[in-house]
Amino acid sequence: MRVSVIGAGLGGLALAQGLRGAGFEAEVFERDPGIVARFQGYRLVLNQIGFQAVRDCLPTRWHPLLDEIVMEASAEQLILDPQLNEIGKLGAGRTGIVVDRQVLRHLLLTGLTVHTDAALTGYDLLADGKVEARFAHRDPAIADLLVGADGVTSAVRGVLSPQTIPTDTGVRFVIGRTPLTDEFASLSKAYGSKIAGDGVSLLLGAMRFRTPPKQAAEQLAPEVTLPDIGDYVRWAMILPPNGSLEDLTAQDAVLSRMEGWHPELRALIEQADLDNSALLSIRVVKPGARWASGPVTLLGDAIHATSPTGGNGANTALRDADLLRRCLIQAGEGRQDLLSAVEDYERQMFEYGAEAVRSSLEKLPAFAPEAKLS
Repeated sequence: MRVSVIGAGLGGLALAQGLRGAGFEAEVFERDPGIVARFQGYRLVLNQIGFQAVRDCLPTRWHPLLDEIVMEASAEQLILDPQLNEIGKLGAGRTGIVVDRQVLRHLLLTGLTVHTDAALTGYDLLADGKVEARFAHRDPAIADLLVGADGVTSAVRGVLSPQTIPTDTGVRFVIGRTPLTDEFASLSKAYGSKIAGDGVSLLLGAMRFRTPPKQAAEQLAPEVTLPDIGDYVRWAMILPPNGSLEDLTAQDAVLSRMEGWHPELRALIEQADLDNSALLSIRVVKPGARWASGPVTLLGDAIHATSPTGGNGANTALRDADLLRRCLIQAGEGRQDLLSAVEDYERQMFEYGAEAVRSSLEKLPAFAPEAKLS
């Protein structure tokens, strides 16, 4: 069986790894001109389902490396004022496995066939039941299954389910990271909590590696090359909906809203890695009516993009990858045909995907009260 995966995000790569391990042919097509063409250095918290999905999609020989580049974490989820005084609680404490998105992505890329500068322009269903993907700058690719794992602006979804469109909540946020030095040790109580300012929320999270990723790969899996990065603090400021940024840089947009804040919080932003800071919008995609089953399907943000305040976007995409992998293995073993396997995947994915979007939006007003949720 041959599978074409559109999009080299975590979900698409996890699926390709899982299929490769099961003996399928899987090619990944990425519209970016290169694998590291844009900032993807976020710190993620994986729940038990998301982390197990990654493990199940990866070769078992890489499991020790995976365990070495993650950290277990728990947070009280407090609400603090700009002087770091506790003024409330967000809810129950949160636990999970913390991983760096960039590091995990490089692990998932290892050994895969990935074509960059491959922007999908459309696809055609062929008479023999296969599907031909068309690209702007490369030859078409024919496969038994085409998987759109190409994010919120999915080109695959635009053809398969054009009535399913992203909703802009109006909320913007700036995300970045700062090397974790002894200077910021006193900020530890703020990790996993919300710092509530005047119309903005600042969220902090620590990324501490058990072993630096590059060194861990050299020791445990020499065939894997991981980024040479150290411990850092991931920070994100959620801005008022549709607020003017006055053409500021990402860093200045945050500092301009931190007048009078605790000096260590301001220092954290002032010492940020500018190459790993970005202004982003919060858009969601709600799964709508099911399309007719066929040799094309969707995965991750392409069909159920969530608000980051839910903490479930990556977890749900990885769950998709593992579920689709399992369904396709059943088809490969002859226990059901391909279209039945895809339909089984979609039936389950639509149910938990819709719930992931709903629960993420339910939590958004705690960080951005004026968000548009309709």
